[in-house]
Amino acid sequence: MTPRRFLRFNLAGALGIGVQMGTLWLCLEGTSLNYLAATAVAVAAAVLHNFIWHWRWTWRDRAIPAAAAPAALARFVLANGAVSLATNLIVVSLAVRAAGLPPGPANLVAIAAGGLINFYLGDRAVFRQVPTTARYRFP
Repeated sequence: MTPRRFLRFNLAGALGIGVQMGTLWLCLEGTSLNYLAATAVAVAAAVLHNFIWHWRWTWRDRAIPAAAAPAALARFVLANGAVSLATNLIVVSLAVRAAGLPPGPANLVAIAAGGLINFYLGDRAVFRQVPTTARYRFP
């Protein structure tokens, strides 16, 4: 882990928070979704946004080609997306019901709760550095 990569991760994540909170607001104000369904939709939008930024900026030195992007996206959804969704739904539900927070601030608490786990998963599982294959010389 480098401090520069961690900074990029957090900057991309900050933009993703904007996507998540904007999507949450649209879902709560523009539809009849309840706050947990709206949270799930908002997290999905942020996960897709974050994948693109992390692929093209945070871990760009790992050079995942476009042809490998669908597999990387699948890993991202299974790792970071699952952590984000689970953390958000559990923390938001508890924060709204137990602490009486509105869904917006509850989402911010949930995002912070999953951030370090998601950085680790992104670095070690999703955008992992693939060792180059050794070239063998045949006599």
